[in-house]
Amino acid sequence: MASSSALEFTVRRKLAVLVPPAAPTPRELKRLSDIDDQDGLRFQVPIIHFFRQHDGRDDDPAPVLRGAIAAVLVHYYPFAGRLRELEGRKLTVDCTGEGVLFVEADADVCLDQFDAALGPPFPCLDELLFDVPGSCGILDCPLLLFQVTRLACGGFVMAVRVQHTMADAAGMVQLLGAIAELARGAPAPTVQPVWGRELLQAPLLNDDVLLPPRFAHREYDDVMDMNDAIVPFEFMVHRSFFIGWREISAIRSHLPSALSREATNFEVITGCLWRCRTTALAPHADEEMRMICTVNIRGKKDTIIPVGYYGNAFASPVAISTAGDLLANPVSYAVELVMKAKREVDVEYILSVAALMAQRGRPHFAVAHTYLVSDVSKVGIRDLDFGWGNPVYAGPTKGGVVDIPGVGSFFIAVRNAMGEEGISVPVCMPGPTMDKFVNEMGKLMRPASAGTFSKM
Repeated sequence: MASSSALEFTVRRKLAVLVPPAAPTPRELKRLSDIDDQDGLRFQVPIIHFFRQHDGRDDDPAPVLRGAIAAVLVHYYPFAGRLRELEGRKLTVDCTGEGVLFVEADADVCLDQFDAALGPPFPCLDELLFDVPGSCGILDCPLLLFQVTRLACGGFVMAVRVQHTMADAAGMVQLLGAIAELARGAPAPTVQPVWGRELLQAPLLNDDVLLPPRFAHREYDDVMDMNDAIVPFEFMVHRSFFIGWREISAIRSHLPSALSREATNFEVITGCLWRCRTTALAPHADEEMRMICTVNIRGKKDTIIPVGYYGNAFASPVAISTAGDLLANPVSYAVELVMKAKREVDVEYILSVAALMAQRGRPHFAVAHTYLVSDVSKVGIRDLDFGWGNPVYAGPTKGGVVDIPGVGSFFIAVRNAMGEEGISVPVCMPGPTMDKFVNEMGKLMRPASAGTFSKM
Protein backbone atom coordinates (compact mmCIF):
# COMPACT_ATOMS: atom_id res chain seq x y z
CA MET A 1 0.00 0.00 0.00
CA ALA A 2 1.42 3.39 -1.03
CA SER A 3 0.31 6.83 0.13
CA SER A 4 0.74 10.42 -1.07
CA SER A 5 -0.62 12.72 1.64
CA ALA A 6 -4.14 11.29 2.07
CA LEU A 7 -3.89 9.28 -1.15
CA GLU A 8 -3.57 5.52 -0.82
CA PHE A 9 -3.22 2.96 -3.58
CA THR A 10 -1.95 -0.52 -4.29
CA VAL A 11 0.87 -1.38 -6.71
CA ARG A 12 1.23 -4.86 -8.22
CA ARG A 13 4.70 -5.51 -9.57
CA LYS A 14 6.11 -8.20 -11.81
CA LEU A 15 9.53 -9.59 -11.01
CA ALA A 16 12.43 -7.36 -11.99
CA VAL A 17 14.29 -8.46 -15.12
CA LEU A 18 17.64 -7.57 -16.63
CA VAL A 19 17.45 -5.86 -20.03
CA PRO A 20 20.70 -6.37 -21.99
CA PRO A 21 21.71 -4.44 -25.13
CA ALA A 22 19.69 -5.45 -28.20
CA ALA A 23 22.90 -6.35 -30.08
CA PRO A 24 26.43 -7.48 -29.16
CA THR A 25 28.61 -4.77 -27.58
CA PRO A 26 32.36 -4.51 -26.84
CA ARG A 27 33.70 -6.22 -23.71
CA GLU A 28 36.25 -3.83 -22.25
CA LEU A 29 37.21 -1.79 -19.20
CA LYS A 30 36.47 1.94 -19.39
CA ARG A 31 37.90 4.18 -16.65
CA LEU A 32 35.73 6.92 -15.23
CA SER A 33 37.15 10.43 -15.01
CA ASP A 34 38.64 11.92 -11.85
CA ILE A 35 35.50 14.06 -11.59
CA ASP A 36 33.13 11.08 -11.94
CA ASP A 37 34.49 8.89 -9.19
CA GLN A 38 34.78 11.37 -6.32
CA ASP A 39 33.18 10.18 -3.10
CA GLY A 40 30.40 12.78 -3.23
CA LEU A 41 29.00 11.26 -6.44
CA ARG A 42 28.94 7.65 -5.30
CA PHE A 43 25.18 7.42 -4.95
CA GLN A 44 22.12 6.81 -7.12
CA VAL A 45 19.85 9.55 -8.44
CA PRO A 46 16.09 8.84 -8.63
CA ILE A 47 14.09 10.55 -11.40
CA ILE A 48 10.36 10.27 -12.10
CA HIS A 49 8.02 11.05 -15.03
CA PHE A 50 4.21 11.21 -14.90
CA PHE A 51 2.32 10.84 -18.19
CA ARG A 52 -1.37 11.29 -18.95
CA GLN A 53 -3.22 8.95 -21.29
CA HIS A 54 -2.40 10.06 -24.82
CA ASP A 55 -5.19 10.46 -27.38
CA GLY A 56 -4.83 7.89 -30.12
CA ARG A 57 -2.59 5.53 -28.12
CA ASP A 58 -3.94 2.59 -26.21
CA ASP A 59 -0.85 0.38 -26.39
CA ASP A 60 1.10 -0.74 -23.35
CA PRO A 61 4.06 1.59 -22.67
CA ALA A 62 6.10 -1.05 -20.81
CA PRO A 63 7.19 -3.21 -23.79
CA VAL A 64 7.73 -0.12 -25.96
CA LEU A 65 10.05 1.48 -23.41
CA ARG A 66 11.76 -1.79 -22.60
CA GLY A 67 12.56 -2.29 -26.30
CA ALA A 68 13.83 1.27 -26.63
CA ILE A 69 16.08 0.82 -23.59
CA ALA A 70 17.58 -2.35 -25.06
CA ALA A 71 18.21 -0.56 -28.36
CA VAL A 72 19.78 2.48 -26.70
CA LEU A 73 22.12 0.27 -24.66
CA VAL A 74 23.81 -0.73 -27.90
CA HIS A 75 24.97 2.89 -28.17
CA TYR A 76 25.39 3.51 -24.42
CA TYR A 77 26.79 0.06 -23.69
CA PRO A 78 28.85 1.06 -20.60
CA PHE A 79 25.51 1.46 -18.77
CA ALA A 80 24.92 -2.28 -19.28
CA GLY A 81 28.11 -3.08 -17.36
CA ARG A 82 29.18 -2.95 -13.72
CA LEU A 83 31.52 -0.70 -11.75
CA ARG A 84 34.78 -2.07 -10.34
CA GLU A 85 37.24 -0.32 -8.04
CA LEU A 86 40.95 -0.30 -8.84
CA GLU A 87 43.99 0.82 -6.86
CA GLY A 88 43.63 4.28 -5.32
CA ARG A 89 39.81 3.94 -5.30
CA LYS A 90 39.76 4.52 -9.06
CA LEU A 91 36.45 3.43 -10.61
CA THR A 92 36.18 1.69 -13.94
CA VAL A 93 33.26 0.24 -15.88
CA ASP A 94 33.53 -3.44 -16.75
CA CYS A 95 31.44 -3.50 -19.94
CA THR A 96 29.92 -6.93 -19.32
CA GLY A 97 26.69 -6.38 -21.23
CA GLU A 98 24.71 -7.83 -18.31
CA GLY A 99 22.06 -5.16 -18.69
CA VAL A 100 19.93 -2.81 -16.60
CA LEU A 101 17.02 -3.57 -14.29
CA PHE A 102 13.45 -3.18 -15.53
CA VAL A 103 10.32 -3.44 -13.40
CA GLU A 104 6.77 -3.52 -14.77
CA ALA A 105 3.82 -2.66 -12.49
CA ASP A 106 0.17 -1.62 -12.23
CA ALA A 107 -1.38 0.80 -9.73
CA ASP A 108 -5.08 1.22 -8.92
CA VAL A 109 -4.87 5.02 -8.91
CA CYS A 110 -5.47 7.78 -11.45
CA LEU A 111 -3.10 10.64 -12.19
CA ASP A 112 -5.70 13.23 -11.17
CA GLN A 113 -5.80 11.73 -7.69
CA PHE A 114 -2.27 13.00 -7.06
CA ASP A 115 -1.77 16.59 -5.98
CA ALA A 116 -2.73 19.17 -8.61
CA ALA A 117 0.84 20.44 -8.73
CA LEU A 118 2.96 17.31 -8.90
CA GLY A 119 6.37 17.65 -7.35
CA PRO A 120 8.63 16.33 -4.62
CA PRO A 121 8.50 15.05 -2.03
CA PHE A 122 6.78 11.89 -3.32
CA PRO A 123 5.83 9.75 -0.29
CA CYS A 124 4.78 6.97 -2.70
CA LEU A 125 8.24 6.73 -4.24
CA ASP A 126 9.09 3.33 -2.74
CA GLU A 127 6.20 1.80 -4.72
CA LEU A 128 6.73 3.74 -7.94
CA LEU A 129 10.49 3.07 -7.87
CA PHE A 130 11.00 -0.25 -6.15
CA ASP A 131 14.40 -0.82 -4.59
CA VAL A 132 15.17 -4.23 -6.07
CA PRO A 133 17.10 -6.20 -3.41
CA GLY A 134 20.84 -6.13 -4.00
CA SER A 135 20.67 -3.31 -6.56
CA CYS A 136 21.40 -0.18 -4.52
CA GLY A 137 25.17 -0.51 -4.16
CA ILE A 138 27.85 1.18 -6.20
CA LEU A 139 30.17 -1.70 -7.10
CA ASP A 140 29.01 -4.74 -9.08
CA CYS A 141 25.40 -3.51 -9.28
CA PRO A 142 23.21 -2.49 -12.24
CA LEU A 143 23.90 1.09 -13.27
CA LEU A 144 20.29 1.84 -14.22
CA LEU A 145 16.91 0.79 -12.86
CA PHE A 146 13.64 1.53 -14.67
CA GLN A 147 10.09 1.03 -13.41
CA VAL A 148 7.04 1.57 -15.63
CA THR A 149 3.80 1.68 -13.63
CA ARG A 150 0.51 1.71 -15.55
CA LEU A 151 -2.22 3.81 -13.91
CA ALA A 152 -5.95 3.06 -13.81
CA CYS A 153 -6.71 6.17 -15.91
CA GLY A 154 -4.57 5.02 -18.85
CA GLY A 155 -1.61 7.19 -17.92
CA PHE A 156 1.64 5.82 -16.52
CA VAL A 157 4.67 6.62 -14.42
CA MET A 158 8.25 5.98 -15.53
CA ALA A 159 10.76 6.13 -12.70
CA VAL A 160 14.50 5.80 -13.23
CA ARG A 161 17.46 5.37 -10.87
CA VAL A 162 20.89 6.28 -12.24
CA GLN A 163 24.38 5.84 -10.82
CA HIS A 164 25.61 9.44 -10.51
CA THR A 165 29.22 8.41 -11.15
CA MET A 166 28.19 7.60 -14.74
CA ALA A 167 26.44 10.84 -15.68
CA ASP A 168 25.47 14.30 -14.52
CA ALA A 169 22.01 15.82 -15.06
CA ALA A 170 22.79 16.80 -18.66
CA GLY A 171 24.16 13.33 -19.36
CA MET A 172 21.12 11.65 -17.81
CA VAL A 173 18.78 13.73 -19.96
CA GLN A 174 20.88 12.91 -23.03
CA LEU A 175 20.45 9.19 -22.29
CA LEU A 176 16.71 9.55 -21.63
CA GLY A 177 16.39 11.63 -24.79
CA ALA A 178 17.92 8.78 -26.79
CA ILE A 179 15.41 6.35 -25.26
CA ALA A 180 12.60 8.77 -26.13
CA GLU A 181 13.73 8.99 -29.75
CA LEU A 182 13.95 5.22 -30.20
CA ALA A 183 10.63 4.71 -28.41
CA ARG A 184 9.09 6.96 -31.09
CA GLY A 185 10.64 4.83 -33.84
CA ALA A 186 13.96 6.50 -34.64
CA PRO A 187 16.66 4.05 -35.85
CA ALA A 188 19.43 5.64 -33.75
CA PRO A 189 19.95 8.54 -31.34
CA THR A 190 20.37 11.95 -32.97
CA VAL A 191 23.21 12.80 -30.57
CA GLN A 192 25.82 10.06 -30.60
CA PRO A 193 27.31 9.36 -27.15
CA VAL A 194 30.92 10.31 -26.44
CA TRP A 195 32.83 8.56 -23.64
CA GLY A 196 35.94 10.78 -23.52
CA ARG A 197 36.48 10.50 -19.76
CA GLU A 198 40.21 11.11 -20.24
CA LEU A 199 39.32 14.78 -20.84
CA LEU A 200 38.72 15.20 -17.11
CA GLN A 201 41.59 13.12 -15.78
CA ALA A 202 44.09 14.70 -13.40
CA PRO A 203 46.69 16.53 -15.52
CA LEU A 204 50.25 15.19 -15.47
CA LEU A 205 53.44 17.24 -15.19
CA ASN A 206 55.22 14.33 -16.89
CA ASP A 207 54.53 10.62 -17.35
CA ASP A 208 54.20 9.82 -13.66
CA VAL A 209 53.98 13.11 -11.73
CA LEU A 210 50.61 14.79 -11.16
CA LEU A 211 50.24 18.54 -11.34
CA PRO A 212 49.09 19.94 -7.97
CA PRO A 213 45.67 21.61 -7.68
CA ARG A 214 45.76 25.28 -8.71
CA PHE A 215 42.87 26.40 -6.48
CA ALA A 216 42.23 26.12 -2.74
CA HIS A 217 39.03 24.03 -3.19
CA ARG A 218 37.68 24.67 0.27
CA GLU A 219 34.59 22.70 -0.75
CA TYR A 220 36.72 19.65 0.13
CA ASP A 221 37.93 20.89 3.53
CA ASP A 222 38.02 18.20 6.20
CA VAL A 223 35.35 19.65 8.50
CA MET A 224 34.36 17.93 11.73
CA ASP A 225 30.70 17.90 12.80
CA MET A 226 31.37 19.26 16.28
CA ASN A 227 27.79 20.37 17.06
CA ASP A 228 25.58 17.63 15.60
CA ALA A 229 25.10 19.63 12.38
CA ILE A 230 24.19 16.46 10.46
CA VAL A 231 20.65 15.45 11.50
CA PRO A 232 19.26 11.90 11.06
CA PHE A 233 16.63 11.42 8.33
CA GLU A 234 13.80 10.56 10.73
CA PHE A 235 13.98 14.05 12.26
CA MET A 236 13.70 15.81 8.90
CA VAL A 237 10.68 17.64 7.43
CA HIS A 238 10.29 17.91 3.64
CA ARG A 239 8.67 20.85 1.89
CA SER A 240 8.77 22.38 -1.61
CA PHE A 241 8.78 26.11 -2.33
CA PHE A 242 7.49 27.58 -5.60
CA ILE A 243 9.48 30.56 -6.87
CA GLY A 244 7.98 32.31 -9.89
CA TRP A 245 8.60 35.72 -11.43
CA ARG A 246 6.74 37.50 -8.61
CA GLU A 247 8.92 35.88 -5.94
CA ILE A 248 12.12 36.54 -7.90
CA SER A 249 11.18 40.19 -8.37
CA ALA A 250 10.40 40.50 -4.67
CA ILE A 251 13.77 39.04 -3.65
CA ARG A 252 15.56 41.36 -6.08
CA SER A 253 13.84 44.34 -4.47
CA HIS A 254 15.94 43.61 -1.35
CA LEU A 255 19.18 44.03 -3.33
CA PRO A 256 21.04 47.18 -4.38
CA SER A 257 20.01 48.10 -7.92
CA ALA A 258 23.43 47.37 -9.46
CA LEU A 259 23.59 43.92 -7.88
CA SER A 260 19.97 43.20 -8.82
CA ARG A 261 20.82 43.88 -12.47
CA GLU A 262 24.02 41.80 -12.45
CA ALA A 263 23.04 38.71 -10.45
CA THR A 264 21.39 35.78 -12.19
CA ASN A 265 18.17 34.21 -10.91
CA PHE A 266 20.21 31.25 -9.66
CA GLU A 267 22.54 33.50 -7.66
CA VAL A 268 19.65 35.50 -6.21
CA ILE A 269 17.63 32.44 -5.15
CA THR A 270 20.70 30.65 -3.78
CA GLY A 271 21.81 33.62 -1.70
CA CYS A 272 18.27 33.96 -0.34
CA LEU A 273 18.05 30.27 0.58
CA TRP A 274 21.47 30.28 2.24
CA ARG A 275 20.70 33.25 4.47
CA CYS A 276 17.20 32.03 5.39
CA ARG A 277 18.47 28.53 6.15
CA THR A 278 21.26 29.89 8.35
CA THR A 279 18.79 32.06 10.26
CA ALA A 280 16.50 29.07 10.81
CA LEU A 281 19.31 26.78 12.00
CA ALA A 282 20.60 29.44 14.44
CA PRO A 283 24.23 28.25 14.59
CA HIS A 284 26.89 29.84 16.80
CA ALA A 285 28.10 33.16 15.39
CA ASP A 286 31.63 31.84 14.79
CA GLU A 287 30.50 28.70 12.90
CA GLU A 288 31.59 28.61 9.27
CA MET A 289 28.58 28.16 6.98
CA ARG A 290 29.15 26.77 3.49
CA MET A 291 27.09 27.25 0.33
CA ILE A 292 28.04 24.88 -2.51
CA CYS A 293 26.58 25.32 -5.98
CA THR A 294 27.18 23.01 -8.92
CA VAL A 295 28.54 24.71 -12.04
CA ASN A 296 28.69 22.80 -15.33
CA ILE A 297 31.44 23.68 -17.80
CA ARG A 298 29.39 22.56 -20.81
CA GLY A 299 28.86 25.58 -23.03
CA LYS A 300 31.43 27.73 -21.23
CA LYS A 301 34.01 29.67 -23.16
CA ASP A 302 36.92 27.41 -24.22
CA THR A 303 35.14 24.32 -22.88
CA ILE A 304 36.78 20.97 -23.56
CA ILE A 305 33.51 19.04 -23.32
CA PRO A 306 32.27 17.81 -26.72
CA VAL A 307 28.67 17.38 -27.80
CA GLY A 308 27.56 13.89 -26.80
CA TYR A 309 29.67 13.68 -23.63
CA TYR A 310 27.48 12.28 -20.88
CA GLY A 311 29.87 12.08 -17.93
CA ASN A 312 30.01 14.46 -14.99
CA ALA A 313 31.28 17.83 -16.19
CA PHE A 314 30.64 20.09 -13.24
CA ALA A 315 32.52 21.54 -10.31
CA SER A 316 31.12 22.42 -6.88
CA PRO A 317 32.61 25.74 -5.74
CA VAL A 318 31.86 26.93 -2.22
CA ALA A 319 31.01 30.27 -0.68
CA ILE A 320 32.00 30.50 3.00
CA SER A 321 30.99 32.92 5.74
CA THR A 322 30.69 32.80 9.49
CA ALA A 323 27.09 32.60 10.61
CA GLY A 324 27.53 35.91 12.44
CA ASP A 325 28.61 37.77 9.29
CA LEU A 326 25.92 36.10 7.20
CA LEU A 327 23.15 37.17 9.56
CA ALA A 328 24.54 40.62 10.42
CA ASN A 329 24.59 41.62 6.76
CA PRO A 330 21.70 42.01 4.30
CA VAL A 331 20.88 39.24 1.81
CA SER A 332 23.02 41.05 -0.78
CA TYR A 333 26.11 39.88 1.15
CA ALA A 334 25.12 36.22 0.62
CA VAL A 335 24.29 36.80 -3.05
CA GLU A 336 27.69 38.43 -3.68
CA LEU A 337 29.54 35.53 -2.04
CA VAL A 338 27.62 33.04 -4.19
CA MET A 339 28.37 35.05 -7.34
CA LYS A 340 32.10 35.16 -6.56
CA ALA A 341 32.33 31.41 -5.93
CA LYS A 342 30.20 30.39 -8.90
CA ARG A 343 31.99 32.61 -11.40
CA GLU A 344 35.40 31.22 -10.47
CA VAL A 345 34.65 27.97 -12.31
CA ASP A 346 36.21 27.37 -15.71
CA VAL A 347 38.13 24.54 -17.40
CA GLU A 348 41.23 25.20 -15.27
CA TYR A 349 39.13 25.00 -12.13
CA ILE A 350 37.58 21.62 -12.93
CA LEU A 351 40.96 20.17 -13.95
CA SER A 352 42.30 21.40 -10.61
CA VAL A 353 39.46 19.47 -8.92
CA ALA A 354 40.53 16.37 -10.87
CA ALA A 355 44.10 16.83 -9.59
CA LEU A 356 42.87 17.13 -6.02
CA MET A 357 40.80 13.95 -6.37
CA ALA A 358 43.72 11.92 -7.65
CA GLN A 359 46.09 13.18 -4.96
CA ARG A 360 43.77 13.05 -1.93
CA GLY A 361 42.01 9.75 -2.50
CA ARG A 362 38.77 11.14 -4.02
CA PRO A 363 37.34 12.84 -0.92
CA HIS A 364 33.73 13.79 -0.22
CA PHE A 365 32.89 17.47 -0.12
CA ALA A 366 32.54 18.99 3.35
CA VAL A 367 29.08 18.23 4.79
CA ALA A 368 28.90 19.87 8.25
CA HIS A 369 27.21 23.31 8.05
CA THR A 370 26.97 22.90 4.26
CA TYR A 371 24.05 23.55 1.94
CA LEU A 372 24.33 22.47 -1.70
CA VAL A 373 22.08 23.43 -4.61
CA SER A 374 21.96 22.07 -8.14
CA ASP A 375 19.96 23.82 -10.85
CA VAL A 376 18.36 21.22 -13.15
CA SER A 377 15.60 23.56 -14.36
CA LYS A 378 17.16 24.04 -17.79
CA VAL A 379 18.34 20.52 -18.67
CA GLY A 380 15.24 19.86 -20.79
CA ILE A 381 13.82 16.77 -19.09
CA ARG A 382 10.27 18.14 -19.33
CA ASP A 383 10.61 18.37 -23.12
CA LEU A 384 11.24 14.65 -23.67
CA ASP A 385 8.47 12.86 -25.59
CA PHE A 386 8.57 9.07 -25.35
CA GLY A 387 5.54 8.79 -27.64
CA TRP A 388 2.87 9.79 -25.11
CA GLY A 389 3.39 13.55 -25.21
CA ASN A 390 5.22 15.68 -22.70
CA PRO A 391 5.10 14.59 -19.05
CA VAL A 392 2.95 16.30 -16.45
CA TYR A 393 6.01 16.24 -14.22
CA ALA A 394 9.56 15.12 -14.95
CA GLY A 395 12.51 15.56 -12.64
CA PRO A 396 14.04 14.54 -9.32
CA THR A 397 11.92 12.60 -6.87
CA LYS A 398 13.14 14.40 -3.74
CA GLY A 399 14.94 17.47 -2.54
CA GLY A 400 18.36 16.18 -1.60
CA VAL A 401 21.02 16.16 -4.29
CA VAL A 402 23.02 13.79 -2.13
CA ASP A 403 22.13 10.87 0.07
CA ILE A 404 22.67 12.91 3.25
CA PRO A 405 19.35 14.43 4.42
CA GLY A 406 19.14 18.20 4.63
CA VAL A 407 22.37 18.95 2.78
CA GLY A 408 21.04 19.86 -0.64
CA SER A 409 18.23 20.94 -2.93
CA PHE A 410 17.44 20.88 -6.63
CA PHE A 411 15.99 23.78 -8.60
CA ILE A 412 13.29 22.08 -10.70
CA ALA A 413 11.29 23.63 -13.54
CA VAL A 414 7.56 23.23 -12.77
CA ARG A 415 4.13 24.62 -13.48
CA ASN A 416 2.10 25.32 -10.35
CA ALA A 417 -1.60 24.62 -9.74
CA MET A 418 -2.49 28.01 -11.28
CA GLY A 419 -0.58 27.23 -14.47
CA GLU A 420 2.33 29.55 -13.71
CA GLU A 421 5.85 28.54 -14.75
CA GLY A 422 8.58 28.75 -12.14
CA ILE A 423 11.11 26.91 -10.01
CA SER A 424 10.30 24.36 -7.32
CA VAL A 425 12.89 24.10 -4.55
CA PRO A 426 12.42 21.02 -2.36
CA VAL A 427 13.94 21.60 1.07
CA CYS A 428 14.69 19.08 3.80
CA MET A 429 15.34 20.43 7.29
CA PRO A 430 15.06 19.42 10.94
CA GLY A 431 11.43 19.69 12.02
CA PRO A 432 11.74 22.51 14.60
CA THR A 433 13.58 24.78 12.15
CA MET A 434 11.28 24.44 9.13
CA ASP A 435 8.72 26.93 10.47
CA LYS A 436 11.50 29.47 11.04
CA PHE A 437 12.79 28.88 7.50
CA VAL A 438 9.30 29.38 6.01
CA ASN A 439 8.96 32.64 7.95
CA GLU A 440 12.34 33.93 6.75
CA MET A 441 11.60 33.01 3.13
CA GLY A 442 8.27 34.79 3.43
CA LYS A 443 10.02 38.01 4.45
CA LEU A 444 12.32 38.01 1.42
CA MET A 445 9.55 37.02 -0.99
CA ARG A 446 7.62 40.17 -0.07
CA PRO A 447 8.75 43.31 -1.93
CA ALA A 448 10.99 45.63 0.04
CA SER A 449 9.21 48.60 -1.52
CA ALA A 450 6.48 49.22 -4.07
CA GLY A 451 7.72 48.75 -7.60
CA THR A 452 7.05 47.20 -10.95
CA PHE A 453 7.71 43.46 -11.20
CA SER A 454 9.54 42.12 -14.23
CA LYS A 455 9.05 38.54 -15.34
CA MET A 456 11.81 35.89 -15.15
